Amino acid sequence: MAEAPPRKSAHSLYLQVLAAIVLGALLGVYFPDIAKSPWMEAMGKGFVNLIKMVIAPIIFCTIVSGIAHLESAAKVGRVGIKALVYFEVVSTIALALGLLVGNLLRPGEGFSGKAADAAAVAKYLEPAAQRSPVDFVLGVIPDSVIGAFARGDILQVLLFSILFGFALMALGERGRALGGFIDEAGHAMFGVIAIVMKAAPLGAFGAMGYTVGKYGSQSLVSLAWLVGSFYLTAILFIVIALGIVARIVGFSIFRFLGYIRDELLIVLGTSSSESALPQLMEKLERLGCSKSVVGLVVPTGYSFNLDGTNIYMTLTSLFIAQALGVELSAGQQFVILTVAMLTSKGASGVTGAGFITLGATLSSIDPRLAPGMAIVIGVDKFMSECRALTNICGNGVATIVVAWWEGELDHDKLAAGLSRRIDPSDIETAVATK
Repeated sequence: MAEAPPRKSAHSLYLQVLAAIVLGALLGVYFPDIAKSPWMEAMGKGFVNLIKMVIAPIIFCTIVSGIAHLESAAKVGRVGIKALVYFEVVSTIALALGLLVGNLLRPGEGFSGKAADAAAVAKYLEPAAQRSPVDFVLGVIPDSVIGAFARGDILQVLLFSILFGFALMALGERGRALGGFIDEAGHAMFGVIAIVMKAAPLGAFGAMGYTVGKYGSQSLVSLAWLVGSFYLTAILFIVIALGIVARIVGFSIFRFLGYIRDELLIVLGTSSSESALPQLMEKLERLGCSKSVVGLVVPTGYSFNLDGTNIYMTLTSLFIAQALGVELSAGQQFVILTVAMLTSKGASGVTGAGFITLGATLSSIDPRLAPGMAIVIGVDKFMSECRALTNICGNGVATIVVAWWEGELDHDKLAAGLSRRIDPSDIETAVATK
C-alpha cells in the first residue's frame, strides 16, 4: 500500500473551505451584482447536487450491509427503538429550550419592522396545510423504488433499504455474494464522495457569495435580535444539552466539534446538512461506532432528529406571536411543542422544510399567526445555516450514544480519534484501502 501523502495544513479542506466562505461573503458585500449572478448560485447548488446524487445509494449500501451482517433481526429492531427513544428525548429538550429562550428574551416584543409581502409565504403555507399525518405515513412508502432513488427521498430509500437488508439476511449463505457486491459498491460510492469533496471550497464560495449578494448584509439589521437569539439558543443546546450527553458517554463535545470541523464548514457554506452526510458517516465509523449502528442511526436521524429545526420552530413561533401582539398561554405553548414534535418528522427531504413545518405549526395553533411568517422570510436563509449545523451535530452525537448504549462503541478508537487532528487525506486513504 502506498504511503499517505504528507499533511499540508495550508492545503487542508478546512482552511480552503473557510477561506472560500470569507471570500464569498466579502464578494457579496462589496460586489453584490456579481455575487447574485446565476453562475454564483449554480456553483453552490451544483456542489450540493453532486453530493445528493450519491446519498441515496450510500444509504442503501450502508443500511443493507449493516443489517445483513447482524446476527438477528431482533438486533436491528433494538437499535432502531433505542435511536427513536433518544431522538424523542433530545428533540423535546430542543423544543423546550426554544420556548424557554423565547420567553426570557422575548425577541419579538416591540417589533416595528415591515413585514414582507404575504404572498411570498403562500408557497410554504399551502404544502404545510395539505400535509396531513396520513399523507406523511403514505409518503414513507414509495410507489416505485426507482422513483424513490431518483427523487432522493431519504425516508422512502430508508424503508426499502431496511426491507432489502432483512431479505438478504434471510438468504443466509446464498446472499453472501450479493452482500459482498453491495459492500464494494458502498466503498466505491465513498470514493466518489472523496473526489467530489475536492470541489467543496468552490461550492461554499458560490453559495455564500450568492446568499449575501442577494439578501444583503443589511437584511439582518431589522431582525438581528431574532437571528441572534436563535444562534444563542443553538449554541446553548450544543454546548450544554449535547455536552452533558457527551460527558455521560465519555467524550468532550468540543473535541467532537473539532473532529467534524470540515463537515461543519461545508454545511455552513452550503446551508445543507445533507452535503456532509457521507463524510460524517465515514468519520463516525473511524471513531469507533459500528458500521451497522452508523448505517441505521445517521439516515434515520436526518428525518427524525432535527434538533436545529425544533429550536427554530418554537423560538420563531414565539417571535411571530410577540411581533403580532398575540399573547400565547402556557397551554398554547405546550401545544406548539407537541405539534412541532410531529410536524418536524420527515421534513428533511422537503424543499424549504424549516419554513414549511413552521407554517404547519402556526396554522394549527392560531390562524392569526400564519401570516406572520412573512415577517421572518427575509432572514430565514440566514437561520437555515444554524439549523443545518445543529442538526448535523445532533445526529453525530446521537450515533455515538446509540453505539455506546448498544455496546458497539470502541472507546479506544473514540479516545484516539478525538485526541488528534484529522486531515481530509485520512478519509481518502481509508476509503482507498477498504
